[in-house]
Amino acid sequence: MQVSFASEGGSGTPVPDLSIEVDDLDDVLARVSKAGIPVEYGPELEPWGVRRFYVRDLFRRLVNILTHL
Repeated sequence: MQVSFASEGGSGTPVPDLSIEVDDLDDVLARVSKAGIPVEYGPELEPWGVRRFYVRDLFRRLVNILTHL
């Protein structure tokens, strides 16, 4: 578990409300796409060693889904 306080989400993105690390980002991305959930950012390989994308949950909270490389 990690708690972070940020003023920017990295790469000029907004700060996400929640970050979830997954083992297989491509699988999660495929499931998100199949469910018709719009991706708001990414997928991107970030300079600090994560690959990630953003979606919004049912309550419109910004969710960062990522994997460390």
